[in-house]
Amino acid sequence: MARADSVENTLGEVVRLVANEMVAEVCSIYLLRAGEVLELFATQGLNPSAVHRTRLRVGEGLVGDIAAHARPLALADAQSHPQFAYRPETGEEIYHSLAGVPIVRAGRSLGVLVVQNRTRRQYDEEEIETLQTIAMVLAELIAAGHFVSPNEVQQVDGLGLLPLRVDGVQLTPGVAIGHAVLHEPRIAIQKVVAEDVGQELARFESAAHGVREDIDRMLEAHDMQSGEQREILETFRMFIDDRGWLERVREAVSSGLTAEAGVQRAFDDVRTRLGQSTDPYIRERLSDLQDLTNRLLLRLTGRAVVDPESLPDDMIVIARDMGPAELLDYDRARLRGLVLEEGSAQSHVAIVARALDIPVVGRAPDVLARIEPGDSIVVDGDNAQVLVRPAEDVLQSIFDAIDARAQRRRKYAALRDLPPTTRDQVRISLNMNAGLLIDMQHLVEVGADGVGLYRTEIPFMVRSEFPDVDAQAWLYARVIDLADGRPVVFRTLDVGGDKVLPYVGAFGDDNPAMGWRAIRIGLDRPAMLRRQLRALVQAANGRPLSVMFPMIADVGELQSARRLLDLELERASRRGQPVPQPLRVGVMFEVPALAWQLDSLLRQVDFVSIGTNDLLQFLYAADRGNSRVASRYDSLSPALLRLLHFVVEKARPAGVDLAVCGEMAGRPVEALALLAIGVRALSMSPGAIGPVKAMIRSLDLGEATSFMRAALSQPDRPMRETLRLFAADHAIEI
Repeated sequence: MARADSVENTLGEVVRLVANEMVAEVCSIYLLRAGEVLELFATQGLNPSAVHRTRLRVGEGLVGDIAAHARPLALADAQSHPQFAYRPETGEEIYHSLAGVPIVRAGRSLGVLVVQNRTRRQYDEEEIETLQTIAMVLAELIAAGHFVSPNEVQQVDGLGLLPLRVDGVQLTPGVAIGHAVLHEPRIAIQKVVAEDVGQELARFESAAHGVREDIDRMLEAHDMQSGEQREILETFRMFIDDRGWLERVREAVSSGLTAEAGVQRAFDDVRTRLGQSTDPYIRERLSDLQDLTNRLLLRLTGRAVVDPESLPDDMIVIARDMGPAELLDYDRARLRGLVLEEGSAQSHVAIVARALDIPVVGRAPDVLARIEPGDSIVVDGDNAQVLVRPAEDVLQSIFDAIDARAQRRRKYAALRDLPPTTRDQVRISLNMNAGLLIDMQHLVEVGADGVGLYRTEIPFMVRSEFPDVDAQAWLYARVIDLADGRPVVFRTLDVGGDKVLPYVGAFGDDNPAMGWRAIRIGLDRPAMLRRQLRALVQAANGRPLSVMFPMIADVGELQSARRLLDLELERASRRGQPVPQPLRVGVMFEVPALAWQLDSLLRQVDFVSIGTNDLLQFLYAADRGNSRVASRYDSLSPALLRLLHFVVEKARPAGVDLAVCGEMAGRPVEALALLAIGVRALSMSPGAIGPVKAMIRSLDLGEATSFMRAALSQPDRPMRETLRLFAADHAIEI
């Protein structure tokens, strides 16, 4: 390739060499051109006149399918495949078998390398790996612009400098303004073939040692001494010691590749095998592995991970995806926001960003190709959108919104030590929802009465294995310690549905939200539930404890769960361990069937928490994660409010405490409705407590109750606008 004197000669030598060495009648190279079209650039075996004439759209034919999905394909009888597309000018009708690999760089297909044979040949794994290695070399040459100008396939929007809005998904709330920093390292591997294998292995081991030291230094930072962000970084630290990964790199280098090429080859192999998975855990592991690969390549090429001198003081980092350590490479004092092409709310980088109060928008399509370094960027995590190169008037309105937000925060902070009492002196219990140790710092900051819902499943989801009893007990004890006497309600493990444990995986339910999840798993796997209950009893160590069972649909399920708890209490007593004093047991009311079992249920529980998120979707048979049906019902519909009022009226004479802990509780208009139908305890995200407390302190609850009683007696009355008008007429802050 170094000897070739033209594009045609370079690719011509490649296809001839590959065809001869692999005993293939055909070897062809297709490269991506403008308009997402693959053009035949070189061939050995097909009709030479087809070069630069034969074109396939990405996704068209077998070659287009390989490019579209960035995965290899090997077929003994290609012509019988439904994706096969015949091009008469190539003369390929006499060839039956086909093997092709994508030419991929930075996660994007740049072309396809294909071999074909007349016989029905079975291509083995070693041959596919050989093609992948050659494709990796070609990818570096293509990226350097030797064959196709990079500008030709650059994705732009109109003039490329016009304002642009990209919609995504909220991973972390908040709004930030800054200038774009493209995170993608885009490391060019200059040398692929090793001259001295022993020296390359030594270079790799040295780079791996350096990366270990980098992560250890991160762990020594003052804001990494506790909390889930430290646990996540420690998990990432284990990647560099993974024997399987290290051995895969060593094998690649021992085969004759340089250390850089061996690292990239090992990662490409893993991404090819696992990249099409929809399992969130596997996707997150690939992100962590990409982070590690980049760090090793930067070490091997002598480049800094992040050059602070070249970065602006108001950074908005743009990335395809990112590992937690990569985020922590940036100066937290200058980092304003993060935009990802991929990502999920439970990814490690999102959890760390949330702990550091950095707004993040994820699943923003093609942002790396649509944003230039230095572009002004607005990250609107609250509305899940990214504004690129916004006009001055838009920027000014965003600045005004940020100032108004800051003023509201100062106002709500001033309310922190004031009681959530209505104008007619009714005291409301305002609690916060939590799921990580880092959340507990907000308890005092927002002046919450306690933790109305501690989601125990989140720490389970960021671990690589099921935590043992001691690990769980330590965590729950820390939560109780940090609550400092305030009550905490621990919900037992609520997994399944959209919450997958990495060491269990998805269950394959056709309808996960109503499938094998929450208490159903706990009762079918009693050993798992008993371990958690044992840890909670141990963590309480004689202190008050509130345990809540989720997704109860039948009173018998509560009784079965309570028996498991009693077994753990008896076990603790036999061992001389202190049992919780007092112990309160409750359930989540989220399955409508429970409404017709309330008389029996309320005799057996100390409290009930209404989970409006699931209750709404079950009541209306509408998946809350499906945008096409999410607007078909309103959380302030008379049907839901009448159901909640029915539950309130049952719980009050039974002496059972009742709270609402779904998202509905954290919105002032909805909270007003809940208080007006008799709810006296709310639990919400920490950021919602200020606005809801301001609403409560401006409310005359007697007036609201009378108004709601009259409104609900009228059939099919639209409640949301009615409540807004009532609030405006009575100077209620919503």
